[in-house]
Amino acid sequence: MTFVHGTSVPLREVPFTVEGDSAAVRAARRVIDGIGGVAHSIRKQDKAAYHLWATFASPLMTALFATAEQVASIAHIPSAESRKRVIPMLQQTLDNYARLGAADGFSGPIIRGDSQTVERHLHELKDAPVAREVYVALARAALRFLPSKRKSALKRLLGSR
Repeated sequence: MTFVHGTSVPLREVPFTVEGDSAAVRAARRVIDGIGGVAHSIRKQDKAAYHLWATFASPLMTALFATAEQVASIAHIPSAESRKRVIPMLQQTLDNYARLGAADGFSGPIIRGDSQTVERHLHELKDAPVAREVYVALARAALRFLPSKRKSALKRLLGSR
């Protein structure tokens, strides 16, 4: 779960990960059950990878949103307006991901193999190098992990190997 200063998070159904000796895990599970959370066990050697996964899912996602605000400014959309306009799309994206999984919930120019649009995007990002790096990195990840048409052309455009 993500916890940000000045906000409250209801703990009901929040997943908690527990690790330790059996007595400590039992005690932690009782506390978690008492607040309505959901306990999951984890091996000690998996804790760093688990935290990495959570970092991708929340704080780095927030960094992506901040980058998207920078890209919105290229289209002359102020940050506050960008946040307001993007929420319905983000909600639908999360719903698609939850219901269908990543591959079937994926949309946009990469799945269509639309290299002309990707090329235009890269051109628009010429004066936003950080946003361009993020775009290229995520597009490369999409080519690697998600369905797309014309992968070879897109890989060439993105400088992928």
